[in-house]
Amino acid sequence: MAVVKIYDQTKQEAGEISLAPEVFEVPVRPEILNLVVRSIRAAKRAGTHSTLTRSAMKGGGAKPWRQKGTGRARSGSNISPVWRGGAVVFGPQPRDYSFKVNKKVRTLALRMALSSRAFDQNLMVVKAIELPEAKTRHFASVAKALELKKALVVVPAIDETLERSARNIPGITLATPDQLNVYTILAHPQLVLLEGAVEPLVARLK
Repeated sequence: MAVVKIYDQTKQEAGEISLAPEVFEVPVRPEILNLVVRSIRAAKRAGTHSTLTRSAMKGGGAKPWRQKGTGRARSGSNISPVWRGGAVVFGPQPRDYSFKVNKKVRTLALRMALSSRAFDQNLMVVKAIELPEAKTRHFASVAKALELKKALVVVPAIDETLERSARNIPGITLATPDQLNVYTILAHPQLVLLEGAVEPLVARLK
């Protein structure tokens, strides 16, 4: 069982905490992480691209010129794909890019993502972050003390003061345990868990 230090918001040691090995010490398999990340990114694609096929275009009813005798190549329609401004053959059509990944695989990938941050020593547990008011400068001073550059901060519940203070700082993202996904964790090199968020996170993934 991994034992990590707990820090306060000024990065002074404030105790220790044991992290569940079934969540934070899972062997990392890149192919599992890759599969889940692709599924998350695919689900975000709009898939609204569309091109006009021959059946969707206006015109094309009359033959542009007679079949023989003009000296030009034969043609039967002015919306032919070989004409400029004509229809598109096999062009992109609206579609859903998402694909299913089993719940057990998604849960396993989330454990692996958390474990990868723990293995790389890029996981920090902070007792709490308390700000006097919702001002960016207050959170910026905490981020500077904790040496946060591009970090995902996991909080027990959404705190309006904390959220409003952090939202204008580039690279800092706040999330609750139920909002976490593999892509968000891997997109941030640093992972910060508030002490109150550890238990709900472990309960979700056990």
